[in-house]
Amino acid sequence: MGGFFAAALKTDCMFDLFFGTDYHSHLGTRRAGLAVYGKDKGFDRSIHNIENSPFRTKFESEMKEMYGNLGIGCISDYEPQPLIVRSHHGTYAITTVGKINNTEELAYEIVGKGTHFLEMSGGTINATELVAALINKMDHLVEGIQYAQERIKGSMTILVLTPNAVYAARDRLGRTPVILGKKDDGYCASFESFAYMNLGYETYRELGPGEICAITPDAVTTLVKPGSDMKICTFLWVYYGYPSSFYEGVSVEEMRYRCGASMAARDGFDGNGDIPDIDIVAGVPDSGTAHAIGYANASGVPFSRPFIKYTPTWPRSFMPTIQEKRNLIARMKLLPVHELIDGKRILLIDDSIVRGTQLRETTEFLYHSGAKEVHVRPACPPILFGCKYINFSRSTSEMELIARRVILKEEGEDVSRDILTDYADPDSGRYAVMLERIKEQLGFTSLSYNRLDDMLDAVGTGRDKLCTYCWDGRE
Repeated sequence: MGGFFAAALKTDCMFDLFFGTDYHSHLGTRRAGLAVYGKDKGFDRSIHNIENSPFRTKFESEMKEMYGNLGIGCISDYEPQPLIVRSHHGTYAITTVGKINNTEELAYEIVGKGTHFLEMSGGTINATELVAALINKMDHLVEGIQYAQERIKGSMTILVLTPNAVYAARDRLGRTPVILGKKDDGYCASFESFAYMNLGYETYRELGPGEICAITPDAVTTLVKPGSDMKICTFLWVYYGYPSSFYEGVSVEEMRYRCGASMAARDGFDGNGDIPDIDIVAGVPDSGTAHAIGYANASGVPFSRPFIKYTPTWPRSFMPTIQEKRNLIARMKLLPVHELIDGKRILLIDDSIVRGTQLRETTEFLYHSGAKEVHVRPACPPILFGCKYINFSRSTSEMELIARRVILKEEGEDVSRDILTDYADPDSGRYAVMLERIKEQLGFTSLSYNRLDDMLDAVGTGRDKLCTYCWDGRE
């Protein structure tokens, strides 16, 4: 995954760029970069590794030394960026958020015409460099951006910094957001809407899918109008988005409250079912907390925090590539409050179950700390398909998903799409078997996932605008 921020101001933009980019630190853990343009110094850029040190520590000196009224910044889990590119379009800086599934095809086509790519340390092509090469195939910059987005299989949101403007281009189907802010001194563009709130901006508007605009200190000009089709990632609300953000006008925190309330209703707290015997409701911090509050408010069962996650220095547990490190971090960063655990029947809500690593460790941790029962309610349905559209996880194989591992054991290797569709149906027998097997493997007292229809209702924008591929395989 990754996040970005851009500013176009009448005065120096470095303060806004520094803090606006830093506010996206929850979206990436590996690389960060800033690029600015000023008439006196021209382009200036800095990139740092932030795996072992926070963004602010690494870029503190740049905040004092870099200067310009136009700038872009990014935080990423993958390629170093922004890049400075010299081409027939002139010199520009570029940063991207997205996923390219046809990298080899595009690279082969471009290399055949004389372009060379610098491999990253992992032997892969820098996706942002590939996007720049596609842009440079066209005579005009905006046409090049459109061409790149049309050729890429996956998704791609792009920021381009030139001496005259910042160009913001949202993915063709709007899978990731671009939100504009405005203040007297100019404009900004941001992945997260909250990132500009404390910097004096007010929300100006959101870009539509496929929209391309030029941002200057004086105006935002639409160069390519938005398309009518949208497939924004629903996982942004469920997990990735920061609680104070909104996408398509829908609050992340409020959506999570509604998810929790719908799960409570499905558990019988609306008077139409068997209510589970539980003493407290808890959320796996941080993204499970709001879902748990929504459940507690709807059910009347007290919300509690029986364990606390120590976050100042620990990265997200699913980010390290070595499985043993994920397990170690999942255990070490949870601190129990024994008085709230001992002898309790706990209903625990997490945003999702991907591999099952963290939630298994959390459940064992609660039992070890004295819990009597642990009932688990993930806030989204079982994840059956690896994401094709954004890099929301380092998972390279669907067999890393616990739901698919269970299906493999039940059905064998050759599983048809019809069978997978049956497993995605919460009213099917196969779905019930899958849940029972996951419950047994992870040691839960009971397990019930949020239903897809309830989750989409909690967003409220209409199913046709939401990407649900990871849950039901629908393109």
